[in-house]
Amino acid sequence: MIRRTFLAMTTALAFAAPAFAGGHGPKDIVDTAVGAGTFNTLVAAVTAAGLVDTLKGEGPFTVFAPTDEAFAALPEGTVDTLLLPENLEQLTAILTYHVVPGKVMSTDLSEGLTAATVNGADVTITLDGGAKVNGATITTADIEACNGVIHVIDTVIMPTM
Repeated sequence: MIRRTFLAMTTALAFAAPAFAGGHGPKDIVDTAVGAGTFNTLVAAVTAAGLVDTLKGEGPFTVFAPTDEAFAALPEGTVDTLLLPENLEQLTAILTYHVVPGKVMSTDLSEGLTAATVNGADVTITLDGGAKVNGATITTADIEACNGVIHVIDTVIMPTM
């Protein structure tokens, strides 16, 4: 319990700090995720899918970013299977389902709002009991990057395949 609380506080403090890379200007979405230290699986998946340059691009993008814990909650072997080269299309579909074109801040979210993802499918926002995207709870919102915003979610959301 203490370890989990410490990790949550560490994560919150990391995100509360301004997103600056050693005084060289704001970090992009990928560098912000790498710097947080809680998105190692997401960064590995984005790298395997060849999406790093896209998410370092001009944007703006809104990323609903699952934590390492969210990926660990998937059935055993899921992540390893998705990272195989023959599953690149499926991995890309899942990752792009977590990205919405444009910069959507938490103040822009409303009950029942639907947003088209880069994947082409829609996600739905609900606010009852806290902000959620397709049932995944947004645990930390509005982490700004130079090319968009990150909202941390507690579950990997899956598009219909």
